[in-house]
Amino acid sequence: MPAIVCRLFLLLSLAGSLWFALPLVAQPVPKTSPKVPRPKQPAPAAPAEDSPPVRKRLAEARFLEASFKDSEALAQLQEVLKENPRHYYALWQAAVLSVRIGQRYSDETRKVAYFDAARAYAERALNLQPEGGESNYAMAVALFSQATLLSARGRLTAFRDLRAHVVLAAERRPDWADAWALLGRWQFRVAHYSLVERLFSRFALGGVPAGASARTALASLEKAHRLDSTRLQFCYDLARAYHYQRQHKRAAALLRYAVRLTPVTSDDLITLRRCQQLLGPVERKVARRAARRQSRPES
Repeated sequence: MPAIVCRLFLLLSLAGSLWFALPLVAQPVPKTSPKVPRPKQPAPAAPAEDSPPVRKRLAEARFLEASFKDSEALAQLQEVLKENPRHYYALWQAAVLSVRIGQRYSDETRKVAYFDAARAYAERALNLQPEGGESNYAMAVALFSQATLLSARGRLTAFRDLRAHVVLAAERRPDWADAWALLGRWQFRVAHYSLVERLFSRFALGGVPAGASARTALASLEKAHRLDSTRLQFCYDLARAYHYQRQHKRAAALLRYAVRLTPVTSDDLITLRRCQQLLGPVERKVARRAARRQSRPES
């Protein structure tokens, strides 16, 4: 009898254990949530073909620019952007023309308005083509122009920020004289930072922008002149760099060449006068150096 009771007790205990364990056994094992593949970013759509009115306005804008009517050309590009706000050529070209027009004003308020508009156009062009040579050139020239109106801190910040744009513009468009000319002007300006500018750049802006030296500036300006030797502005910038580096013979030869060029625009007339004004002092230095050499006693 006691043996039967013991067996019954064991059977009841086993049944109770199984009963309490059933919820645990029946509970499904949690599964890790499957990884949902991220949708691929759609490839940038090819630019839509310009409508006939847009093509007509673009042709008119190019003709007006070639005729040195920048304000009229800008107006045509603005009409293009009303129909297609994402037109790449119209955006970066509008930025360049805005800078060009703004530089002619002596009134600082108008300069600021045009330079700010240029930067806005350039930013929109960069959004369309971040690696484009033209969009980066447009941003660089807008920043460079704005820097002339800023305080010392703002100017140095602008020169730091435009480095990537102007370098990329020259890399992407090695056949474009304007890109090399702007790169050379930037390199020359940064290479001749004053001690205060260098200290401020080092401690407040993370350092002086790399890649700027008198040697690289001369190389860039020379390339711009080789690509377009008829531009008076390129001649003047390169001659002034030669003069600053005491390469007076080269500066004098280039200025003599420049003053024989025929000015086409009012901007050319201003640059021609600057060439003429610089030529006199440069020739005097060449003459003084030659006289010193002749006066040295022969060994």
